[in-house]
Amino acid sequence: MALELLHLPAALLLGPMAVAVLLAVTGASVKTPRSGFVIAQGVVGLMIATSLPPTIFAEIADQWPIFVAGVLSTAAAAACLGWLMARARIFPGTTAIWGSSPGAASVMTLMSESYGGDMRLVAFMQYIRVVCCALAATVVARSMGVTPDGSPAAMVWFPELPWPAVVGTVAIAVVVSLIGARLRIPGGPMLLPLAVGMALKLSGLMPIVLPPWLLAASYAMIGWGIGMRFTPDVIAHAASTFPRVLMSVLSLIAICGVFAVILVAVTGIDPLSAYLATSPGGADSVAIIAASTKVDVPFVMTMQIARFLFVVATGPATARLLSRAARS
Repeated sequence: MALELLHLPAALLLGPMAVAVLLAVTGASVKTPRSGFVIAQGVVGLMIATSLPPTIFAEIADQWPIFVAGVLSTAAAAACLGWLMARARIFPGTTAIWGSSPGAASVMTLMSESYGGDMRLVAFMQYIRVVCCALAATVVARSMGVTPDGSPAAMVWFPELPWPAVVGTVAIAVVVSLIGARLRIPGGPMLLPLAVGMALKLSGLMPIVLPPWLLAASYAMIGWGIGMRFTPDVIAHAASTFPRVLMSVLSLIAICGVFAVILVAVTGIDPLSAYLATSPGGADSVAIIAASTKVDVPFVMTMQIARFLFVVATGPATARLLSRAARS
């Protein structure tokens, strides 16, 4: 909660993860039930589905060359940096490639384990990127003379809710995530609810209602589950690689800044909108900054979400391809 009060991105996941890491490396162990970890992934999958605006595909279709170029350029830059780290054997297996993915931090972290990555080190890389991107976006906005239009509204943790829709949503999260785990689909506990949630949202068959307290509990469960997997050896390895990980993240941010300059020159969009649209991660923090400033919010969020969907869809194939190339 302390991190949430500071408005840090992914605070509700990072806080429990940090506490669990501290307990794990000191020998304490408070394990979470695997079913709880699986169901929490299902809740997050549905949450991601609810964040997709109904007009996203129409928006992409109207300006598809710009969105294709924006998504592919950022993904290619991140893939090159991930390949270089994998080639240098900084992390085992496909960890560096999953950790370098430019977006979908929680999804990449959870999917990585099914494809030869170390979930703990992927989380380490991904959330360094999330924090750096959020800080960089804030600094860029302030340097352009843009300040937020007021302070963010206080979170209402227990609002009035349509309980039949809440019960239905929770039932879908539980059943579909457990099916995804049972079928041993890589990343299934999150990806299967995400697919079902997208289908429900786009078809309008059923509202997806996720109370803030349920999301907070799910983030905490995932953060705790990941944190408890850390060991002193993993912490030591992460600490030794921190300078190189940070350099990789800052390089990606700088490269995406160049893409933003090109986007301004080609499309005439304002510089801050271009920068936020190409920022390589932390879509939630980008959304907060975009919503509180005078930028093209639909363009920014459509680019962010389009890249998110692309990264999730191509993550496994990219990891396999680049890991083979790094070994050759």
